[in-house]
Amino acid sequence: MINISAFKHSLQAVIFLSFISFFSTPSVAQENKLLTQQGTFAVGVNYWASYAGTHMWRDWKPAIIEQDFKQLSENGIKVLRVFPLWPDFQPIYQVYAGEGTKKYIAFKDEQPLPLSGPGSDGMSETQMQHFDVLADLAHKYNLKLVVGLITGWMSGQLYVPPALEGKNILTDPESLMWQQKFVTAFVKRFKNKPAVLAWDFGNECNVMQKVDNYQQAYLWSSVISGAIKSEDKTRPVVSGMHSLQAENNAPWRIIDQAELTDVLTTHPYSLWTKYTSQDGINTMRTVLHAAAETRLYADIGGKPALTEETGVMGPMTGGEKEKAAFARTALFSNWAHDCKGTFWWCAYDQLSFNYPPYNYASVEAELGLIKEDRTPKPVMNELKTFSNFIDKLPFKTLPERKAEAVCILTEGQDNWAIAYTSFVLAKQAGFDFQFQKAGQEIKDAPLYLLPSLKSIDPFYKDYWLKLLEKVKAGATLYISLDDAYLPTFTEPLGINISINIQRRGNLSFVSKLLGDSLKFKTASARKLVIDPMQTTVLAKEEDGNPVFLKSAYGKGFIYLLTFPIESNLTTLAGAFDSGQPAYANIYKEMAKPFMKERVITQDNPFVGVTEHSFSDKEKLVILINYSTGDISTSAIIKPGWKISGALYGNKPLNNTCTIKGNDALVLQLTR
Repeated sequence: MINISAFKHSLQAVIFLSFISFFSTPSVAQENKLLTQQGTFAVGVNYWASYAGTHMWRDWKPAIIEQDFKQLSENGIKVLRVFPLWPDFQPIYQVYAGEGTKKYIAFKDEQPLPLSGPGSDGMSETQMQHFDVLADLAHKYNLKLVVGLITGWMSGQLYVPPALEGKNILTDPESLMWQQKFVTAFVKRFKNKPAVLAWDFGNECNVMQKVDNYQQAYLWSSVISGAIKSEDKTRPVVSGMHSLQAENNAPWRIIDQAELTDVLTTHPYSLWTKYTSQDGINTMRTVLHAAAETRLYADIGGKPALTEETGVMGPMTGGEKEKAAFARTALFSNWAHDCKGTFWWCAYDQLSFNYPPYNYASVEAELGLIKEDRTPKPVMNELKTFSNFIDKLPFKTLPERKAEAVCILTEGQDNWAIAYTSFVLAKQAGFDFQFQKAGQEIKDAPLYLLPSLKSIDPFYKDYWLKLLEKVKAGATLYISLDDAYLPTFTEPLGINISINIQRRGNLSFVSKLLGDSLKFKTASARKLVIDPMQTTVLAKEEDGNPVFLKSAYGKGFIYLLTFPIESNLTTLAGAFDSGQPAYANIYKEMAKPFMKERVITQDNPFVGVTEHSFSDKEKLVILINYSTGDISTSAIIKPGWKISGALYGNKPLNNTCTIKGNDALVLQLTR
């Protein structure tokens, strides 16, 4: 444990506290001062030098790098994620004897490595000096650095020291040894640099090679994490990974990275992540991708999570106006959902480079905030504007948002698919939730969601019984089924399933109780013919068979939907566009009793609302317009509360909130 008082005058303590202000959950003492402290949401960018991209270390031009840093700092950027390219910094070669016998490791001069100093770890003294200059330049321009240590994968190319080519980089013992030497030498050399904010494993290291199982991934992560912490315990370890999974047998698991790092990372791009490129880049489902994935990591892992890379993949995915709208909405959305920052990919365009990966990776050329002629793009202005907004806030850290529910993900389903769609549905219905994985200790909440249950064993029986105890005590439970089987099903729901058969055709959903006479057709693997007995039927099929029911159980209630709406909507293009059925009314129905506790509610499904409490008399409410058009919506204010001011946007007149397309409204409420 760090003794803050003992270190308070040391450089290490300054850096540690600097990181805490960016990434950590605020202490009680900080929360009591939130209204008087400056904001610290990390607005950042991933950086390669404007003139060279990945060749910056071999073509070293510090004067241009200084121009880059000055321009980025002047445009509101606070954090750079930087990459000491692995083979440039550890340029080791294998010298062979007869019949391919390994003789020794050397630098390019073919002489054995020195016996001491960085060279004994295979490190290039020249490149270490280059990084020394880069870190000092960052400090000069008040830029903090997240350093991606093992940068062996970048923008479509694998970068490996020649001595390690052909090996499985993540599992081969010799490769692991040299990576440990790299990390130890690098962190030891630069741990006293004030610009260094955090140590990142490296850029998407889970792409460098395939692993056979999560044990191999865990071992690699443990080696790198241990090497960092052996030299620097004052800074956090950042994952740097993307596409982690919640499933128990996935090779790269959220829970493993959470155990071995201090900050989890997401790289949400609509082009690369499953289910996220079906709609326009500045529409609701696409914009919510970053917040949904980052909250999934943070909630399942129990660690802070950062949107470490995001952006829009070039001119074929949308225009500059639409990219700017995407960035603006995503920044507010990530901030409102306690994502610890947002870093754009990347700082500068790389259009003129005619070497790999830029000569073949067609989507890597025009991703920058700034053109090659140093002209800022519209999206750069959005980051600058948002950064200035954060700087001027009358509080230091945004309190955690209010969450009415817990969304429980289970085995047998595609966890990301169900998490993503459930997140959007809840946002349209007006409430927030935390994610959990079945098997984790159940958090207390008034509402639990079990969306799109699939398979004969989505969780253990004792977990199901514990959940039912929560309902008996007064909680509400929602279940939707995707050909799933549960124990003790009939008794708690108070219904009887007389027939369970494979469905012929689609299910027709009809309800006059859920607003606007909700009616649609959807897929369902099984038809459950149900005798509702004393249960309330909220929706039926066209033949009158119940498909959405509400049952009393103890002091609580259970809602049952007999088809997997979340799974179905995941692959339905335009599912959340204007003019589609109000699918979210299903979620809104079960959340009604809990929404009365919110200080502001409103009914427009394209306006997301988060509530943040400073005290029992002061709250902040963030309303985000996730649509492209302007919206005016009537706010229902809880009795005793009043809107006392607007920190962003115009203060509502007569409780009518007007929000521009892809923009936000930040309101102060008091009583």
